[in-house]
Amino acid sequence: MIELVPLQRQFQSIRQEMLQALADTIDSGKYILGPNVQRLEQEIADYLQVDHAIGVANGTDALVLVLDACGIGPGDEVITSPFTFFASAEAVSRVGAIPVFADIDPQSYCLDPVRVEEKITPATKAIIPVHIFGQPADMDEMMRIAEKHGLIVIEDACQAFGAEYKGRRAGSLGHAACFSFFPTKNLGTIGDGGLIATSDERMAERIRTLRQHGSRQKYYHSEIGYNSRLDELHAAIVRIGLTKIDDWNGERIRLAGRYRAAFANAPHVRVAEEKPDRTHIYHLFCIESDQRDVLQQALAGRDIHSGVYYPLPLHLQAAYAHLGYRPGDLPVSERLSERILALPMSAFLYDSEQDRVIEAIAAAQGDVAP
Repeated sequence: MIELVPLQRQFQSIRQEMLQALADTIDSGKYILGPNVQRLEQEIADYLQVDHAIGVANGTDALVLVLDACGIGPGDEVITSPFTFFASAEAVSRVGAIPVFADIDPQSYCLDPVRVEEKITPATKAIIPVHIFGQPADMDEMMRIAEKHGLIVIEDACQAFGAEYKGRRAGSLGHAACFSFFPTKNLGTIGDGGLIATSDERMAERIRTLRQHGSRQKYYHSEIGYNSRLDELHAAIVRIGLTKIDDWNGERIRLAGRYRAAFANAPHVRVAEEKPDRTHIYHLFCIESDQRDVLQQALAGRDIHSGVYYPLPLHLQAAYAHLGYRPGDLPVSERLSERILALPMSAFLYDSEQDRVIEAIAAAQGDVAP
């Protein structure tokens, strides 16, 4: 089986360094918010060129903590994408605010700034653009809209560590940014982990307080907070990955180029354009097809794993039925949810495996109805 993400290979490539990090962590006796967390925070702040990086338990908590730190809560509205993992909207609901879904750009799959501005009301407090699949959203326009309307921009960069927008790293473009270190992410660990990046001093201080039970001094609590801390071992593993991430992303970009060349003239298959002012780091490589199910079945018949991202847009999820969205309200997201298929992608995907994927797609064209 050719896996969608051959995850074991990535961690096998740094196995000895991970084992040493495990031994060192055990011997240190420091397991929560220890020296590896502090060093990782500084290293990522330096990498992103932001003033603060704050390790937290996972990417979802990162979003929740930023929203809370910004004072967003009941009655407030936050505009985000319906074409993303559930957590992007779930975090908004978790603080009692209302997610408002705007449609996406059919090329980048990121929030369409025009549609975002249409959704702004007096209750709007923030925008969460998602750098989906590893390509940054149109951040100049997002920031222009935010400045015009007095809004906060929170980058959901959970799929885009190392991506760039006009020469700047994703995660340094908004008022704050959130990352996930879930194992399948470009930069991941062998469990859960997350991080918040910001250059806002007051926001950073509040997040550090909130992540540790609302406490600045042990056993003294200034507010109700959370238990959301990045474990020392996971921080140590992410630190190892951080030294490799540019090479890993470079390999993803190379493999994406091979896919793009192979499918340039393929019938029944479309590959979205890369935006020229951005570096897409391909957390996922996706194709579009009206015959997605046929292609997926053909791949499965050759022991090739693929994935559907995302089969049901967030505005049509049962959890958000109370918001009153109906099929047809956000047509680009709905159309893509029926067309997108993710193909195997990883810095550790072999060229020979990729060739098998390309051959399988080509062979399947004969099974696709005209």
